[in-house]
Amino acid sequence: MSNSDTAPPRELKPLYVVSWFLCALFYLYQYAARSAPGVMQDQLTTAWGGNHIGSMISAYYTAYALTALAAGLLLDRYGAKRVIPYAIACVGTGCVVFAQGSEAAGMSGFVLQAVGAVFSFVGASYVAARYLPARMFAMFTGLTQCIGMLGAAVGSKPVQMAIDPAGSYGVSWQSVWVVFAVTGFVLFAVTWIVMPREQGESPSHRAPLSLGSLLTPFKVVFGNVQSWLAGIIGGLLFVPTTIGAMVWATSFLHNGQHISMAQAASDASMVPIGWIIGCPLLGYVSDKIGRRKPVLLGGALVMLVAAIAAVYLPQGLLPRYSVALLLGIGSGAAMIPFTMIKEANSPQVKGTAAGVMNFLVFLTTGALSPFVSRLMTPASGAPLSLHQFQEGLLPLIIGIVFAIILSCVIRETGVGPQGSETESSVTPAEGASQVSV
Repeated sequence: MSNSDTAPPRELKPLYVVSWFLCALFYLYQYAARSAPGVMQDQLTTAWGGNHIGSMISAYYTAYALTALAAGLLLDRYGAKRVIPYAIACVGTGCVVFAQGSEAAGMSGFVLQAVGAVFSFVGASYVAARYLPARMFAMFTGLTQCIGMLGAAVGSKPVQMAIDPAGSYGVSWQSVWVVFAVTGFVLFAVTWIVMPREQGESPSHRAPLSLGSLLTPFKVVFGNVQSWLAGIIGGLLFVPTTIGAMVWATSFLHNGQHISMAQAASDASMVPIGWIIGCPLLGYVSDKIGRRKPVLLGGALVMLVAAIAAVYLPQGLLPRYSVALLLGIGSGAAMIPFTMIKEANSPQVKGTAAGVMNFLVFLTTGALSPFVSRLMTPASGAPLSLHQFQEGLLPLIIGIVFAIILSCVIRETGVGPQGSETESSVTPAEGASQVSV
């Protein structure tokens, strides 16, 4: 397939903007479901006879990472319409299984959610990279993450209010998962109806199915050292939110700093709100100046300062919500490597590049989650102390430092202010790596 067949259009087309938005809504939905266990820890511990949140999160992200490899390949071969609706239904089914109430059902349902959830961001990235103008790709990637973080906010504070035994709603945690399931099946129906058949589904878009045709895109992406650098940087910048903010922030504030659970959930929810601001803002700035590394480094430095302040500054020195908001805004830099890996690889493997990026990012999360959880396990049944929380969260801060160092090494992929329409399509080494998938 030639580059002209896969080059993004020069103008926005409403149908593809709607397609991207449906994928972004899917991302919001799965993020809400993914975030919910973080505020259900007390209820799940009571129901299951122990706190298994660490192993559950680790299993989720491991399944997410492995499925990401297949997600990109399936999108490259079959297009969004034949893939995305089924993925939404998979997440909805996982919510139904989780609602059964047992530990086994919760674990298996959460993993099933992961298998479908990976197609949300990869699908949105695929549609944006293939069918929206290249000059706007970083902005749409940031907007996708922005919408997803709205889901993280929905999955934390509103869920906590609904299931709070001292609150006025008195909703059981199982009922929350039923609501998630119904929402998913509604989104499945809408996406199935609206998502257009696009050129990615034509026979000419893919080679005959064979082991070689399946492996070639992965050889292209994994054979590029820039792919590895982008994935590691993205993973290290993601874990302070996917593990730190979404899993442990509420417990850190409640047990470590001794504030109410409701206030802790409110303060922790400022991190995804910061993402809502930071992701599109940093994506827009990166597109505007046509450079990725300055924005990546600047955001990561802001993130480092905010993370240190959140974990180590004495309580009351700064407003907790403002530090959490700043951490979320800086965390928007984690989306820049998603743009860079697309720009560093051939346009024919956009979906595979997105899948590999998600694989590397969430493999990092899956590897670090049990390690952090082990550090967070008290020697006795007593709640963790502030010092124990600080020790457990330290590896996430060290990860930001390593991400900053690697950000100085990775190659710049931008092409200047308001970059050309082909900025994400061609790299110098691609002459011999054009593939048909």
